[in-house]
Amino acid sequence: MSEWVEWHAQYAEGTPLTQRLGIVQRLLREALDRCAPGPVRLISMCAGDGRDVLSVLEDHPRRADVHARLVELDPDLAARARSRAHGLSTTVEVVNGDASTTTAYAGAVPADIALVCGVFGNISDADIRRTVDALPSLCAPDATVIWTRGAFAPDLTPSVRRWFAEAGFSEIAFEAVPDSTARVGADRLTSPPRPFEADVRLFGAFSRRSGASPPPPRRPSR
Repeated sequence: MSEWVEWHAQYAEGTPLTQRLGIVQRLLREALDRCAPGPVRLISMCAGDGRDVLSVLEDHPRRADVHARLVELDPDLAARARSRAHGLSTTVEVVNGDASTTTAYAGAVPADIALVCGVFGNISDADIRRTVDALPSLCAPDATVIWTRGAFAPDLTPSVRRWFAEAGFSEIAFEAVPDSTARVGADRLTSPPRPFEADVRLFGAFSRRSGASPPPPRRPSR
């Protein structure tokens, strides 16, 4: 069992991780509600077992409009996501591959909704900014990006929020998960999107960050 499969086992009822998931799902529902009539493109980086997206698509009124691509490197988690997606009345493509380059999203962008959850707590500060700066090239006009990051010391969330603004986004929400350092943000692209470019590196290898939250300190933040 990989460390990421083991980490997902911590989705126990009442934990900060579960509460964070609930906030992400609520913001995703609201983003779907805002989408214009017609097809809705959705991408999820480092999607894990897809429970954030797929649980919402089970019963959302716009589910039949959604074309989703979930990119996850861990093969066991990707297999779980495919199993979860089976039978949904929507189009879900689960890619077992590297989410860290723009090539992983070719054919699935420009996206109306992008999830970058569980990424910013495990990559370098420079890579976070690089990813935020690249998001306008993956997004459609007025797209919503939902992201997570722990506010563990040193708290980088003020900088992340500023980087989104500098990249042409307007903040919709920024919420704290009770009794944890976990934070969930949502931003809408208000500047013109940029053309998609393949083979652009967004971030490097994941690394452990001590004090990451909401998992216990011995676990990385996803």
